Amino acid sequence: MTKTIKELSSETINAYTASLRGKVIVPTDPEYNETCKVYNGMIHKHPGMFAMCVDVADVIASVNFARENNILLAIRGGGHNGGGLGICNDGLVIDLSGLKFVRVDTSNNTVRVGGGNLWGEVDHATHPFGLAVPAGIISTTGVGGLTLGGGVGHLSRKYGLTIDNLLEADMVLADGSFVTVNANENSDLFWAIRGGGGNFGIVTSFKFQAHPVKTVFGGPTLWPIEKTQEIMAWYHTFIQSAPEELNGFFATMIIPGPPFPEHLHLKQFCGIVWCYVGDMAKANELFKPILAMDPLFQHVGEMPYPSVQTMFDGLFPSGLQWYWRGDFFNDLNEDISAQHLKFGSRIPTPLSQMHLYPITGAAARVGNDETAWAYRDAKYSGVIVGVDPDPKNADKITKWCKDYWEGLHPYSAGGAYSNFMMNDEGQERVKASYRHNYDRLQKIKKKYDANNLFKVNQNIAPN
Repeated sequence: MTKTIKELSSETINAYTASLRGKVIVPTDPEYNETCKVYNGMIHKHPGMFAMCVDVADVIASVNFARENNILLAIRGGGHNGGGLGICNDGLVIDLSGLKFVRVDTSNNTVRVGGGNLWGEVDHATHPFGLAVPAGIISTTGVGGLTLGGGVGHLSRKYGLTIDNLLEADMVLADGSFVTVNANENSDLFWAIRGGGGNFGIVTSFKFQAHPVKTVFGGPTLWPIEKTQEIMAWYHTFIQSAPEELNGFFATMIIPGPPFPEHLHLKQFCGIVWCYVGDMAKANELFKPILAMDPLFQHVGEMPYPSVQTMFDGLFPSGLQWYWRGDFFNDLNEDISAQHLKFGSRIPTPLSQMHLYPITGAAARVGNDETAWAYRDAKYSGVIVGVDPDPKNADKITKWCKDYWEGLHPYSAGGAYSNFMMNDEGQERVKASYRHNYDRLQKIKKKYDANNLFKVNQNIAPN
């Protein structure tokens, strides 16, 4: 039976807290309410204690404390998870924000990153060396959560998913042991953490392969929402055959305001956000067929890579209301595009939107069973996000998101990218998202976490 922190004796708690270098925050502390906040303002959970870890020893002590006392345990890196899986009620939260460092090795273009880092911090450290690690599209995202789920973003077509560039990780396991995992050491764990989420342990550091990316050519192109089916059909053909150096994700959206021109504000659009990492001398020629589609608005050009990664940070600060649903798709046929037109025309709030990320090029050349990420054969990873600053609109954005998803799901590949799932979708959705890899993941889970200590996640229950 799981215990709460309140049920433990003061002696037990004091012995644990005295063993830490990092701070412990409890409900009576003045900073507690602020510490409870995560990226999704719709999540309101109240842990019995936060362990603000500053080193691996703190993490080991915290894992041992939770296991020995049968305490519910959540792991928080960047706190970006939509379902609020970095926090829990009444249990212990191991907060990794104190484990931050980025070390670039230019001899082999590798990057060692702490378990608590954000992607913007990685980009800041690698950019002066003309390097980048493939990540997502928002720089405030945590390295740990995005990586363990897979990592889809601007560089996926050229350099693969984030997990395809993960060379090694240091982990604290459920028994409190510390291990290094890579292709040669603990290779079963290395396979599992590349897409299997936080089910297998706490990653305290990552080692990534970085790539030569300094300047990119990109930005948004927008068309009226009424053109959704036409532009989607063109995009599907174009992106499948485009050079791998070019990535573009499709969106239905409302333009909420600045920095876009005033005449676009609060109007509905379909759009594509581009990022080209090839020879800048060839960019204008490559973009000719894109601009020939006569976008109502386009703002494409050369920019430093960190600029494309931070392009949407200002629109999505921490604390907004979020609800999201995802699915993989193999096609963008007329039936699918009709649903996007229908629900893209009914976007309920200015920040709510839908994205389709291409899973082609380098990301598709990895086999469906080479990592835990089971949908290499899908053409797109889709996500619908209801977003608004006002808690009064939480039900409205949730309903629109669910309705949009239900309209599309019959045409989907069946499962979703785990980072695009909420925590109310049920175990069958988790199984569907790992497909043929689920049984293998279960066996590894049983080997390393038979009692399911790490269960506040898209859980792979030990068999």
